[in-house]
Amino acid sequence: MAALALLLLNELAVPSEALAARIVGATQMIMPLLWGWLVITLIRFAKHSIDAHSDIAAVDNLAARRRRTRVDILTRIATIIVIVVSAGLMLLSIPAVREIGLALVASAGLAGLAVGVAAQPLLKNIVGGFQLAFTEPVRIDDVVVYRGEWGRVEKIGLTYVVLRIWDDRRLVIPVSKLVEEPIENWTRQTSQLLGTVFIHVDHAADIGALRDIALDAVRSHRLWDQRVAGLQVTDMTAQTLELRILMSGRNGSELFDLRCDVREAMARALAVQLPGSLNRNRVMLEAVEAS
Repeated sequence: MAALALLLLNELAVPSEALAARIVGATQMIMPLLWGWLVITLIRFAKHSIDAHSDIAAVDNLAARRRRTRVDILTRIATIIVIVVSAGLMLLSIPAVREIGLALVASAGLAGLAVGVAAQPLLKNIVGGFQLAFTEPVRIDDVVVYRGEWGRVEKIGLTYVVLRIWDDRRLVIPVSKLVEEPIENWTRQTSQLLGTVFIHVDHAADIGALRDIALDAVRSHRLWDQRVAGLQVTDMTAQTLELRILMSGRNGSELFDLRCDVREAMARALAVQLPGSLNRNRVMLEAVEAS
């Protein structure tokens, strides 16, 4: 509104035509900047409004995470476009720069080829950002494993993704790497997961009693989501039996704590209630006649 008011000064408040022309020229040059500022502010207002209605702290937050991911990426893309267009309009309002621009347009083919080759990594990540926004291999607050690192997606930029590792480190990953390389996404469709605890016992172990103890430890735990609980003998070697306790949890963090507590309960049960189930090494002694 201030810039529009300045455009009227040559007729209302400025007696000198030369001064009015300078004011109008300067105002016309900064008008694209002000319009761009206004558009970017509206874009950010829309983003904050969508974020306010997308609660990722909810239990079922898949839709909210999808909206936030798309809005974050598209907001950055729109902001860059507005900045580039505003800067171009500002420069075109200067006659000398306009002439240079026309000369650059005439040689745009060669210049575009040179810039494209030089900016190939950046363009690759930008294209990957577009692909990330619409194919959604990862979203905001997704739990992923990338090259052995477990963490949550904290921020998705146009060219990079920030992964918050479980120990509060930050792993910055180029978008092109996420698009090209395989990653584990633990919350792609839902946050519910299955987890296992393996224990090794003696061949003479009381499997029935161990099963009762394991199922009781899982089913009585506050972090169990009441979907899956079971114990099976999954392997037998010359020394031990391998038992697998299968359980389910609402998300990866809770499932990790559940597995640790069940493992502790089984270790305590083997030491106190069923010490005969602990692995033993057997040696057979045969009588040998003395010569």
